[in-house]
Amino acid sequence: MANHESLKPGTVYLVGAGPGDPELLTLRAARLIGAARLIVHDGLVDPAILALAREDAELVSVAKQRSRHSMKQEAINALLVAEALAGRDVVRLKGGDPFIFGRGGEELEACREAGVPCEIVPGISAAIGGGASARLPLTHRDHASIVSFVAGQCKGLSEQNWAGLAGAGRTLVIYMGLATAHDIAEKLMADGLSPQTPVAVIESATRPEQRVLRSLLADLGDLVERETVKSPGLIVVGDVAVLADARNCLPQLNALGALNL
Repeated sequence: MANHESLKPGTVYLVGAGPGDPELLTLRAARLIGAARLIVHDGLVDPAILALAREDAELVSVAKQRSRHSMKQEAINALLVAEALAGRDVVRLKGGDPFIFGRGGEELEACREAGVPCEIVPGISAAIGGGASARLPLTHRDHASIVSFVAGQCKGLSEQNWAGLAGAGRTLVIYMGLATAHDIAEKLMADGLSPQTPVAVIESATRPEQRVLRSLLADLGDLVERETVKSPGLIVVGDVAVLADARNCLPQLNALGALNL
């Protein structure tokens, strides 16, 4: 066994893989992926991005799914630190941006505490990439001057305070909200948001299989079920949702309200 105390630690690179399309990687991210011997990646990283790795690279998946984690976050932190202390550079590849619902902050703290060098490589966040690929401006002079990002299943939906995040002149983007879409709609309407508020659901943003669906807040949960929307997916709530380039507009939408899409 190597004596880790005599080794110069490797560097952990927290790399944003962007929303999915490999063409949206930063140059720095693409270079690191192509040179890495060890890549620890999330399940949301598109296979086309992993295909950029060298043939002899070791790929370690730490994919997380709702209510079932292949590896707990503490174990991921420990893995990154252990490999770096063994003298290996580690590319920690995350969907979107490492610091937006990517737990990059926790991994950075673990590296700091262990004395492991850590570099952050930003990525295009899922919300930014998803909005762009759906032709949906998250801010617009006629519709919204404020945009907020929330997690739909972070530490319990009922514990989150979303007061004032949605409504006139505001856009709310919900990550990880597909499984709790019914509860999200009920929560927002209970807080006073109109059932007629436009919503858009963006599935597999920027990827060839992308779908963009539009409806109204009262229909959000049913929409996700009816269309069997699968992760990764984003929910956008607010007037800007009517601008989404939806190729799957629902014929029953008009029955839900007088919204001209």
